[in-house]
Amino acid sequence: MSRTISLTLRIWRQETPEAAGGFQSNRLEDVSTDLSLLEALDRLNEQLIAAGERPVSFEHDCREGICGSCGFLVNGQAHGPQAATSVCQLYLRQFADGATLTLEPWRARAFPLIQDLAVERSALDRLLIAGGYCSVSTGQAPEANAILVGQEQARSAFDTATCIGCGACVASCRNASASLFVAAKLAHLAQLPQGQPERARRASAMQAAMAAEGFGSCSSNLECEAVCPQQISAHWISWMHAEGR
Repeated sequence: MSRTISLTLRIWRQETPEAAGGFQSNRLEDVSTDLSLLEALDRLNEQLIAAGERPVSFEHDCREGICGSCGFLVNGQAHGPQAATSVCQLYLRQFADGATLTLEPWRARAFPLIQDLAVERSALDRLLIAGGYCSVSTGQAPEANAILVGQEQARSAFDTATCIGCGACVASCRNASASLFVAAKLAHLAQLPQGQPERARRASAMQAAMAAEGFGSCSSNLECEAVCPQQISAHWISWMHAEGR
């Protein structure tokens, strides 16, 4: 049942990467619990603009939990307290009336801050450019049933393909490792017959790029798995290490 609550949003504000940052608290009164946290930020920004103040910068696009554009820490936890949920699908019904929510950006050397809650995550794109694809020849489309893929094989490959590239795994890891992201991309393609010809090259190239971008190594604390909105298993990281040998 819908109700209204009041919240204090304690938000990291930093106008430029070079500027000194700090937390700023703002009050939201009588907001519906049917609102998502991003919609609550929209409401706050309306208030700030009306008062002649700079609105809060944060990333978003589809707001349906499938694009991976949004993401920040909510009370120290990537995407907030609800499991298997991206921050755009986190609704205010998860919080008590009068609660204080501390919002801050992903913290990782490979994710330099842009402004407030927005960070630069193009390092993940460069990991994909390094090898997260299958090379194909253009021309006539092949027969759909020319290469058969078993049901379990397809299901497992799809499970890893659901990674949305939000970066929560990086932000939650004590070493800022992108191991779960890279493992998911490698496992997606390596489990399909179309991915076999470039399998070894792909694994080597993506893991080398991960180190070059400044991501840390995995220390198996499993925070990445705990915060992943798609619930991708960390066992794929062990699989990835064996794959790269």
